[in-house]
Amino acid sequence: MIQFPIAKQICEQLTASNKAKTQVADTTSQVSPWLSPLVYLLGRHCLLPLFFRQIEITGQENIPTSGPVILAPTHRSRWDALLIPYAAIACVAAKDLRFMVTIDECQGLQGWLVRHLGGFPVDPKHPSITTLRHGVNLLQQGRTLVIFPEGGIFRDDKLHPLKPGIARLSLSAESSYPGLGVKIIPISIDYSHPYPTWGADVNIHIGTPLNVSDYTDGTVKQNAQNLTSDLAFALKQLSHQESEVSSHAFAEIPNS
Repeated sequence: MIQFPIAKQICEQLTASNKAKTQVADTTSQVSPWLSPLVYLLGRHCLLPLFFRQIEITGQENIPTSGPVILAPTHRSRWDALLIPYAAIACVAAKDLRFMVTIDECQGLQGWLVRHLGGFPVDPKHPSITTLRHGVNLLQQGRTLVIFPEGGIFRDDKLHPLKPGIARLSLSAESSYPGLGVKIIPISIDYSHPYPTWGADVNIHIGTPLNVSDYTDGTVKQNAQNLTSDLAFALKQLSHQESEVSSHAFAEIPNS
């Protein structure tokens, strides 16, 4: 009678430990040397040109030819995952882009594909320090990350509250490695239809970089708020939105 709850507690601890180890392993990202080039090749020369009537890209010169870089696009469709490499291919090693995606996108066969194309998961409701550390390590290696700052797909053509993660990640990397030179590139993706169909048009506007080192003088919370605010303003300008982005349009950034 006494041993049963003790045994149960031990089993729960072991289960929790194994689960934690799995979660740590699951946050890593990799790029398949054969799958990634194949997918991007087919997407660039077959799928995208056949599906869309016109793909207009402006501002490609704003993407640095080397990292550490965070591409921060608006998120309007699942097509974004192919259009971002399409727009960046002439500027960076797009075949080696690393995508931060929600944990729901990394399940089953789809999850296997996402991971082998450079994706790594984040739980928006319970972001882990392991995910943050992995992102910082990628930036330290000079990688190019793709993070959708709105945190999800929104089809109403409006800029939604930006999640604080992109600011916290970039500031953590810059403060941990002074002089790293992380840059955030705002990108607006606008479709002619909320749900793109065959023959639709898409406009991709790439803005000027935000230098994360310019946001390291104040407190962590204030720096993150300022960086998030400037990124939101840049995205609004690129999207030609007339409505003003007010302070309530940003996700709350907790004290660190």
